[in-house]
Amino acid sequence: MTIDGSHRPEPATNADEREMLDGWLDYHRATLAWKCAGLTDGQLRLTPLKPSELSLLGLVRHMAEVERYWFREIMLGEDLADLYSTHENVDGDFHYTDRDTWAEAEQVWQTEVELARQSAAGRPLDLMSDPASHRRGEAFSLRWVYTHMIEEYARHNGHADLLREHIDGTTGE
Repeated sequence: MTIDGSHRPEPATNADEREMLDGWLDYHRATLAWKCAGLTDGQLRLTPLKPSELSLLGLVRHMAEVERYWFREIMLGEDLADLYSTHENVDGDFHYTDRDTWAEAEQVWQTEVELARQSAAGRPLDLMSDPASHRRGEAFSLRWVYTHMIEEYARHNGHADLLREHIDGTTGE
C-alpha cells in the first residue's frame, strides 16, 4: 500500500532564505507526523529492524529532545530538565515503558516544535549561541541550527520510511 503525503506543506521554490529554511523544516516535521499517522500505540512501539532499537515512537521522542536542545538550550541558553535521555540513559528517548503513550509523546513533540518556532521567530539567522551553552564550548548560528535540524529530520525520516514499511507495508515518498 502507498500513502499520500500531499497534506504536507510544500516549501516555496522562490522564497527568501528564512522562509525557505522554515518551509523545509516544517515539511520534514510534517513528514515524520505522516509516517506515524494511522498506527496504533503498539505499532508505533515496534522495533522491526533488529538489532536496532529504532521505533517510530522513539523517533518522535528523539525529535522532541532535538528541537528542545538546539532551539532552546543552545540558541536561547535555557537550562531545561531532561525529557527522556539522561547522562545515565543517553538513549532514553528510545527506552520507554508501558505507561508511555503515543498521545503523550506526540503532545510533547508538538509542544517542543511550537516552542522552537517561537524561539527562532524574529531572530536573525546570523544570531550566534553562547559557546557556554554547548558541551564543547562551540558557538552556532541560528542558520546552522536550521540547517542541522533539516538534516536531522531528513535522516530520521529515512529511518521512519523503513520502519513504516516493515510495520505495515506502507510506502510513500
